[in-house]
Order: sequence, then structure tokens, then C-alpha cells
Amino acid sequence: MLSRIKLGEFKNTPPIDGDGSQRQRIHPHKFTLWVAIGSIIMMFAGLTSAYIVKSNQAGWQNVAMPKIFWYSTGTILLSSLVMQMALRSFKQREMNQYRLQIAGTFLLGVTFVVLQWLGFQQLWNSGVQFKGSSGGGQFLYVIAGLHAVHVLGGVIALMVMLIKAFLGRTKLYSSVPVELMATYWHFVDLLWIYLLVFFLWI
Repeated sequence: MLSRIKLGEFKNTPPIDGDGSQRQRIHPHKFTLWVAIGSIIMMFAGLTSAYIVKSNQAGWQNVAMPKIFWYSTGTILLSSLVMQMALRSFKQREMNQYRLQIAGTFLLGVTFVVLQWLGFQQLWNSGVQFKGSSGGGQFLYVIAGLHAVHVLGGVIALMVMLIKAFLGRTKLYSSVPVELMATYWHFVDLLWIYLLVFFLWI
């Protein structure tokens, strides 16, 4: 019996390197997320590079960013902070705090989407539309629109987590789903900061 117990423990123990330390393997879902993030980064790098090349051509029209985008930036920065707090609360098994913080992240995410929509409405009404000669408007709508799609995906994921937090019963306190959500949300946050700085600088 003792040998069986030792054998079972050995099978469930992470591999040990030659120096006696245990190797920490990355979770498959985390690895998949990082691969996806890498692909998204390459896509936006290509789009912004094309923007720079196109901006040197004749007939290019610059686009002034509405002030409401600054409010949306502050909103998504705050949501990223609250998301990190939710992750910490979950790891500490403070479920009441976690529920409130994941709800706050969701509401801030929705607010960001609404502010973005209002900002692009202002651009559209000011004459920056998805047509006409080669200008910054077309690229702005395509690049920011793709970012909005990724944010909406995150908002939907937050809604699912919110429903589970209030209606589901937590039996296994695995923080992996919350860590995945936090990583993705921080990523779309940083991606928007990059895009905002890029459009203001270019």
C-alpha cells in the first residue's frame, strides 16, 4: 500500500530538474491566450505600419481626436485596476469583494464601449467618414473598430463571469479563468493606450 501511495504521489508531482527544483508548466489555456495575443499584436502592428506609409501620400487628411476619447481612456484604465483587484480578491477567497469588483469591471467596460461609440459619432458628424479620398478616417475606423470588437469580446466574457459569480456555486477555487480574464483585459487596455498615442503622434 505504501508503495502505491508513493507511486501515486510521484505521478502527480511536477517534473524535477537536475538541480532538484520543480519545473512550473504554463497552463494550456494561458499558452493559448498568449499565442492569440501575439497574433493580435502582429495584426495591429501591420495596420499601424500601413497607416504610417499611407500618411506620406498626397491627399492625406489628418483626424483630430474628440475629447471624449480621453474620458474613455480613463474609464478603461480604471476598469483594468478594478479587474486586478477582483483577481486578488478571488485568490484570497473574498467572494463578496470579488463579485462587486467583477461587476464594477463589467460596468466600466460597458461605459468604455458607450463612450467610444459617442466619440466615433462625433467624428462621423464632423465629416470624418468611411469614404472619400485616402485619409486618416478610413484607417481610424478600421483599426479602432477592430479594437472595439476585441473589447466587446472581453465585455461578453465579463458578463459570463459576472453571472457565474452571483448565480453559480464556487466548488473549486481555481484562479485560472480569472487570471485569463485579467490578462486579456489588461491587454486590450494597453492596446487602446498604444492606439490613442499612435493616432495623436502620427
